[in-house]
Amino acid sequence: MLHIIWSIIVGFIIGFVAKHLYHPAEHLGFWMTSLLGIAGSIIGGLIARLFSKPKPGAPFHPAGFILSIIGAILLLFIYAKLQ
Repeated sequence: MLHIIWSIIVGFIIGFVAKHLYHPAEHLGFWMTSLLGIAGSIIGGLIARLFSKPKPGAPFHPAGFILSIIGAILLLFIYAKLQ
């Protein structure tokens, strides 16, 4: 349960930073900002997987803060183009 709460908190922080760096998404609420940050972290992990392999047995590559923000900005860019 603590892992889910921690993911929501970190996801919100990442989504908050990403939506303030990429301005067309100022209207997102708390839950959408959190989901943006969590999805950005997953996309950032996929980007990190292109450059280095994760530890053996790990299902995901840890994205880190910077790649998570880059992934979230990429999602915001795609979202803005689809509107």
